[in-house]
Parts: sequence; C-alpha cells; structure tokens
Amino acid sequence: MVSSLVLSGCGPVVASEAVRLPLIIAHRGGGADYPENTLVAIEGALDHQADMIWLTIQLSQDGVPVLYRSADLSALTEGAGTVASKDFAQLQKLNAGWNFAQIGADGVKRYPYRGLSVPIPSLQQALQAIPDSVSVILDMKALPAEPQAQAVADVLDQAHAWKRTLIYSTDAAYQQVFSRFPQARLFESRDITRNRLTTVALAQECEAPPAADIWAAFELRRDVLVVEEFTLGEARSPVKAKFWTPAAVSCFHSQGKTNLVAIAVNSADAYREASCLGMDAVLVDSPQVMQAIKAGTLGLPLPCEEPIETKTAAKIRTVR
Repeated sequence: MVSSLVLSGCGPVVASEAVRLPLIIAHRGGGADYPENTLVAIEGALDHQADMIWLTIQLSQDGVPVLYRSADLSALTEGAGTVASKDFAQLQKLNAGWNFAQIGADGVKRYPYRGLSVPIPSLQQALQAIPDSVSVILDMKALPAEPQAQAVADVLDQAHAWKRTLIYSTDAAYQQVFSRFPQARLFESRDITRNRLTTVALAQECEAPPAADIWAAFELRRDVLVVEEFTLGEARSPVKAKFWTPAAVSCFHSQGKTNLVAIAVNSADAYREASCLGMDAVLVDSPQVMQAIKAGTLGLPLPCEEPIETKTAAKIRTVR
C-alpha cells in the first residue's frame, strides 16, 4: 500500500499546507547499492525500506520477461549479445553482478560479485520476492512492444499482481499496447509529459492538463540541447534544465490530484526540493542513502520559498 509521510513547517509555508515527504522508489532495485535488477538488489531495497521498486523488463528468446536494462549483455555480465538472443536458461547462467564495482577506502576498484552467483531473474521470480504490500513499476525496454506486453500481462495475471503494478516506458508503443488491458495502470507517455513540461517552462502555458489520478514521471533536472533553426543553419544552446517547478506541478494538478514522480533524485538537496514541490515520489539509485536523508529530514523545516498555490496561480494559462 502506498502512503506518504507528512511534515509541517516548510519555511514560510503555514502549518495547514504541510509538506508531504515523497515516497522512495528504488531505481532498478537500487543499482548504486547492489547489482541492478537482481534479486540481491530487490532484497537490499526492501531491507532499506524502499516504498516502491522500479524494475527494467526485456523479453528472452523463449518469451520470458526478465530483469535487464542495457542493450547488450556485456554491459553488466560476462556474456555478450542481446537479451532477445538468449533463452531464459542461458540468461540464468550469466552473472548480472559481474561488472558491479565498488571503490574502497584505499581507492581501489573491486568487483565483489564476480565470485558469486547473481543470475538475471525473471519477472515472475521478482514478484515472488516482493511483498504484495510493495508497489512495483515496470520500465519496458526493447521492441517490438506487442509480444513483450503480452508476456508481461500473462505473468501479472498468474501472480495476481495488476493492482500493485504500474507500467512505464520511454516508448509510447507500450502505452498503446497496454491500454488494451483494462486492469493496466499506466504512466502517461514520456512524450506527453515532456511536451507539457516544456510548454510550461517556455510558454508559461498549461497545455492539455492531464486527468486526475494519472501517473507522470520525468527528471527533476536534465541536460538538454535547445536547437533554433534558421533558413541558413541552426544555433544550439546547452541548458541544464529544471523541469519540475511549482508552475509545472500546478499545471499537472489543475484537473485534479495526479501522481508525480521526480527521476534522478540522489542528494539531500534534490530530495528537499522534490518535497517542497509536492512530488509524490522520487526515483533514487541508492535506497540506503536516501532513506537516511529522508529520516534526517523528518522534523526539520524545509527551505521552501512559499506555498506552491501562491507562487504559481498567476503565472500560467491553462490551454485545453
């Protein structure tokens, strides 16, 4: 069950406008703490009290949804090739912790899992390892979307896990395919989220605000390249953009309460910023570090400038 902690006294914000501390989502199970997308990482995320767990899904050659992110197996394992080129039995023989490195106090990089068995798990194995009370976000990688979506749906059916599962993808094809499953809980497409955030930032307009209860996720900050096209060429401006702002949050909530996730929140300053913005959850690489930050934030006044409603009410125009 998803719940939020509440903290009153955020700077000049009055007590009635309490700040909700965002839930902590373990990115790929917490890839900074343990080998990502493994049962070891899932166990660690649960030990560090992650509120939700984000897992990356690809499809094996024999149609088994497995936990793996990269395009090539060589990125994380001692193997090579794509996930789709191996059957599940072959994937289980690889060590998903092979390239997980830690730097000791002596400055030496070590690979603590090379002598251990850390197989690439199936989605079914992962769901069995995660209590029903902990929500799961599945980040769908690789194409085509149709066979992978169907295989995932079959696993969710068998595990009776639809109610605790959310579906995310950077490719809108997955939102389209999963929309055929009435029980599917979907993030809106990244394209829609990005376009709305950009319009708020550049045009000060709230374009096509989402319906209430939708889930949306995007980076709190991200390096972007702004390209201006001319008749005889173009100009480029690199920008370290801040996407989630009080105006953006106000836009997303203008049709009713939505569920907003800030991606890549990995410091105390970023967590406090997300809290003051009213984000519902943050995606973190280290649940161990972030839970300590969250615990240290309880009872402390946060450096919020002013209530979100006051700050944004006159700044954006809603365009439906």
